[in-house]
Amino acid sequence: LVTSPLIGMVMGYIIMTILFRIFANSSPSKLNHRFKKMQIVTAATMAFSHGSNDAQKSMGIITLALLSGGVISEFEVPTIVKILAATAMALGTSLGGWSIIKTVGGKIFKLEPVNGFAADLNSSITIFTATMLHLPVSTTHVVSGSIMGVVQPSVFTLCVGALLSKWLWLGYLPYHVPRLWEPFLIWL
Repeated sequence: LVTSPLIGMVMGYIIMTILFRIFANSSPSKLNHRFKKMQIVTAATMAFSHGSNDAQKSMGIITLALLSGGVISEFEVPTIVKILAATAMALGTSLGGWSIIKTVGGKIFKLEPVNGFAADLNSSITIFTATMLHLPVSTTHVVSGSIMGVVQPSVFTLCVGALLSKWLWLGYLPYHVPRLWEPFLIWL
């Protein structure tokens, strides 16, 4: 979960670089027109991968609570939990998703259809790969990282530097540095 934005950012940068090299001689207006249509497919793929990862975490927690409370006798996700998780995700995405997309994709960064295509493609590949490997990732963090990765290289460099420093100081070191003392404390 901690590395989700970084993975999204780096992979988004790689995908965008590949797309720029493939379509280097294309007209920007024709390119954006084509990618606007292709983005529908990647957005649908992104929605599928989002449900395959984020819903699983929620359903697992709810099922564990039902099992712990004695409501169910074995750890099998009830159909009602699946329906409620899907409904909650659909409502959350439809009600709150657009404002996030407008802010990140329009106010913070100026995205063209080719950038949106690359971000959706990267996000869906990253999230679906994590799902297949049974790794929990944050869809929001992967998508945000992907968007940062598909913007202009100068912005990408600034984002990577800021994200790495925050991740190092706030996410990695506070957790791992104290663990270096564990062998010594156990020895005592």
